[in-house]
Amino acid sequence: MSTGPLVSIVTPSLNMAGFIEEAVESVLSQDYPQIEYVVMDGGSTDGTLEILERHRDGLRYVSARDSGAADAINKGFEMSRGSILGWLNADDRLLAGAVGAAVRRLAADPGLGAVYGQAYWVNERGEVLRPYPTEEFNEELLANECFICQPACFFRREAYERVGGLDTELQYSFDYDLWIRMARTSRFGRAPEFLAHARMHRGSKTLGSRKEVLRETIQVLKRRYGYAPFKALFSYYCFLLDGRDQFYEPLRPSTFKYLLSLPAGCWENRRRLPRYCREWWEAVRPRPGWVGRKLGRARGRRS
Repeated sequence: MSTGPLVSIVTPSLNMAGFIEEAVESVLSQDYPQIEYVVMDGGSTDGTLEILERHRDGLRYVSARDSGAADAINKGFEMSRGSILGWLNADDRLLAGAVGAAVRRLAADPGLGAVYGQAYWVNERGEVLRPYPTEEFNEELLANECFICQPACFFRREAYERVGGLDTELQYSFDYDLWIRMARTSRFGRAPEFLAHARMHRGSKTLGSRKEVLRETIQVLKRRYGYAPFKALFSYYCFLLDGRDQFYEPLRPSTFKYLLSLPAGCWENRRRLPRYCREWWEAVRPRPGWVGRKLGRARGRRS
């Protein structure tokens, strides 16, 4: 595209010198010509500012204290001019052609408020681990899980401003919260292209603050839907019991964990008890063939 709408991309950052240059270069190397790039630094002391200074011809950056990533992103969008918005965390990266693909999808359907593409999870070294589990947009499914990969999502400014931007009271699940609120007033569409890498490493909020992420996600679901589904609650209770990050260390169900999730989940959903009890039973009830499988395993142990 030689012309097109201005796309504003914001990167929030704090002491991310080990990753931010890769993020910056992934934006500056996009083949879409109309990009405004703003980096909102929270006052880094690790060499981040020196990296940003080297790239100042292609971006603007501000270094000042903020109240968290959501606050920094909101401020970045406020000082930007683009009609299409997106943000890229300092440890993630855009894939080649990502911005152009998102703009084309939005241009093809003027009724869309947001578009999200496919993405890969990568490790600390940038090696691809597996695809992010995106799904065709479905509001009912969104009430149970976040299937939109944040760095692969771009949205119209009016859709973002209509819901008041990001909730700055949230520190971890503000992207999920934004998708939920935007979906009530704007249509989402999925693009077939792979648009981003989402990095999973011990220093990231997603893994490094796992308990807080899971808890805040439950709070978002209860606030926006009045109900916390079994899947979110079970993940949280499992983490409290075994501390497994449920990414590099997969979730391990057990009878005790399932039993715990009944009274604890009932307390969380005390105003929706019948619904939660039905959902819990559907998750734990024996399926056809369950007895046969149990007997087969028992015979195998005896032989």
